[in-house]
Amino acid sequence: MKKILLLCVFTVLAVSCGSLDQKSQTGLKGNWTISQVSYPGSDYIKVNSFNIADSKCFEGSSWKFVSNNNTGTIDISKPGCPSFSSPIVWTITKEGDFTLKITEGVKAKKVAQGYYLKMRNQTENSFQLVDRVDVGGNTVDVIYQFQKM
Repeated sequence: MKKILLLCVFTVLAVSCGSLDQKSQTGLKGNWTISQVSYPGSDYIKVNSFNIADSKCFEGSSWKFVSNNNTGTIDISKPGCPSFSSPIVWTITKEGDFTLKITEGVKAKKVAQGYYLKMRNQTENSFQLVDRVDVGGNTVDVIYQFQKM
């Protein structure tokens, strides 16, 4: 019985790892900053990003991505915004889906809430994460433009 259970666990792990985009994940390794937050097709709107702060507070935030274990950190220290620092866990699928858990020092498996964004336009020095949010009954894209530090 233990062998069957162990085989099932390894099978699930092998299948789930096969759907990750290792090249994209490796490309994120290092320190990044959000240079701009924009809302294409919309004038200024107010969005609370990741249940932390107004989306504009993320401009200038520092992000560290560690690709060999899909962990990292996020730091916000923009004047006029709440200071925030937390470990993160993240992945990128072959379909360009970026998953993010802000763990705040808790093991990722104990964090029930996560965020699903789309990854776009990845180069060696930049990439975008796109969040689709509901604003007044309309779905709006929030684009986070990352630049390598």
